[in-house]
Amino acid sequence: MSETPVKQQTTMAYHGQAVASFAVALAATTIGILKLQTDAWVRAFLGIAVLYLVTSAFTLAKVVRDRQEAGRLVSRVDQARVDRLLAAHDPFEPS
Repeated sequence: MSETPVKQQTTMAYHGQAVASFAVALAATTIGILKLQTDAWVRAFLGIAVLYLVTSAFTLAKVVRDRQEAGRLVSRVDQARVDRLLAAHDPFEPS
């Protein structure tokens, strides 16, 4: 008997909350940098740093997701091999 893994899906509310949270955080940071009482080059540096941080976070999330999916695929292949070996094995067959 093989167990089928349960596919986990997020709800639309969770997805919407994640998008809204990201948008609010990015907007608040952008407004904070623009309202900062300092030279333009300092604001530009902070803006570039925020963009770099955001792109790095997306890349890290993608890498983690890809590694998890690869691990699931290897696990499924290994499980299929074990199932095939067990199906071919007859414990009552003389050696």
